[in-house]
Amino acid sequence: HIQDPASQRLTWNKPPKSVLVIKKIRDASLLQPFKELCVYLTEENNMIVYVEKKVLEDPAIANDENFGPVKKKFCTFREDYDDISNQIDFIICLGGDGTLLYASSLFQGSVPPVMAFHLGSLGFLTPFNFENFQSQVTQVIEGNAALVLRSRLKVKVVKEHREKMTVQNGIEENGVVSANLEKELGKQIMQYQVLNEVVVDRGPSSYLSNVDVFLDGHLITTVQGDGVIVSTPTGSTAYAAAAGASMIHPNVPAIMITPICPHSLSFRPIVVPAGVELKIMLSPDARNTAWVSFDGRKRQEICHGDSISITTSCYPLPSICFRDPVSDWFESLAECLHWNVRKKQNNFAVEEEE
Repeated sequence: HIQDPASQRLTWNKPPKSVLVIKKIRDASLLQPFKELCVYLTEENNMIVYVEKKVLEDPAIANDENFGPVKKKFCTFREDYDDISNQIDFIICLGGDGTLLYASSLFQGSVPPVMAFHLGSLGFLTPFNFENFQSQVTQVIEGNAALVLRSRLKVKVVKEHREKMTVQNGIEENGVVSANLEKELGKQIMQYQVLNEVVVDRGPSSYLSNVDVFLDGHLITTVQGDGVIVSTPTGSTAYAAAAGASMIHPNVPAIMITPICPHSLSFRPIVVPAGVELKIMLSPDARNTAWVSFDGRKRQEICHGDSISITTSCYPLPSICFRDPVSDWFESLAECLHWNVRKKQNNFAVEEEE
């Protein structure tokens, strides 16, 4: 029996007490909605509100005397310094899709349910309108809402540590003949949870990138072109769609591999099962290094010997739906991409009978 995606519902073991409010930075149009939401959460629902410290440093918020009593009740945190992962019951995002991607980056383990209001540029991931936010927030607090579990990617980057040594006439200071100017000192390992995509590209180099792609230890192809995108179904409507990939509903368990401008007419985007382990490395004969980014952040250089391992994370992002997973997704395609919008063909005129 295959589970109906619409049957996924949000339920609480006990009423939620703490909420993280994420607001798009440097957007004056969000100040009033942010204040209204925070007043409603603290005074009407008596909830503990967590806000990022730099949000409250905005002069329009810092200098608002009427908002002062509400602001004093907030709990604040700083990204990369304070760990709030075990203190949040659910998340409310005000802005575009970037706010939800940012929320995902704050939780490298289990993610609380996310309610996203469409107050930014794109609205693939933000199904709620802010006009009647009180009733919608109340409905979520009561636990009566549909839910879609957006899979994320667990990414591990392994970098070789090398140190350049002073070599004179091919002999090191200790008298040993040096065959290589670099000396390995160990490995540096970094891990990320990614909601949209991992992008490997050629960076500033004018040469084509050459990266080898392995699936469960087997070499499946070499990407020669501008790079490759490894994305979740949620990320299929982002960079991958622009590169020619199919759009996949977030409930489909899959990982997408999409080349960026491949130098081959037959290299089509492919979809592989969720749970496989992908590994990306520079080809041994690659002329240049590559660059990698994770949901558009943490961009870094990848050199020969480094590797990027990607698999499906066991920590999805629970996204609260406005109606249900299917209706929300197709409405976002129509609204954001104008998907399948065209002038309809005229029908044949019925000839009048004599």
